[in-house]
Amino acid sequence: MALYAIGDLHLSLTADKSMEVFGPAWENYVDRIGASLSQLTADDVLVLAGDTSWGIDLNEAEADFRFLDQFPCKKYLVKGNHDYWWSTVSKMKSFFAEKGFTTLDFLHNNCAFYGDHALCGTRGWFFEEDQKPHNAKVLNREVGRLETSLQAAGERPVWCFLHYPPLYQGYECPEILRTLAGHPVELCCYGHLHGHAIRLRMEGERGGTAFALISADHLGFVPKKICE
Repeated sequence: MALYAIGDLHLSLTADKSMEVFGPAWENYVDRIGASLSQLTADDVLVLAGDTSWGIDLNEAEADFRFLDQFPCKKYLVKGNHDYWWSTVSKMKSFFAEKGFTTLDFLHNNCAFYGDHALCGTRGWFFEEDQKPHNAKVLNREVGRLETSLQAAGERPVWCFLHYPPLYQGYECPEILRTLAGHPVELCCYGHLHGHAIRLRMEGERGGTAFALISADHLGFVPKKICE
């Protein structure tokens, strides 16, 4: 039994948006993802930290979910900025039940438990250069969702999973960092950074929390093992 995490799979088994156009780092990425996930067992847990599927709705993403569901490990999905298929949790759970997907669940305004730890997560916030003006409403909503998830953990130590990085070289989101600092967050994993942006990542400990980038191309499409 082990806990793993990876983000940014960008599956597109139905949508015509293969990431292979971005160069050798993404060559045969679906096969590489499949080879990695086939090593996980039904006792393992995998957190998918956003940008899981390019599908524009649940129906277009169905093939990607079916691909993931074939691997028996339990999977918790976090929303990413390109998860256009994302809907209400009740609608997504109903869709999964209708299609017979049994290994997929969500981290969204809630937490899950792994041993003595809580698994918390949300999309987070990231100020893109083309987002003008800064969207305070979206930021506050994400801070609220993160706080709700962390409060659900109670007194348990937390492993947190965000899609957007709360910090990297030359950037930080103080609202997200303050929220993390108010709880016993031992580890914060994040995705979103690809290609040349990977070199801007900030990892290691800050304020008692360890930070780690888990975007799929950074990990070579092999999920990061968090613990046994």
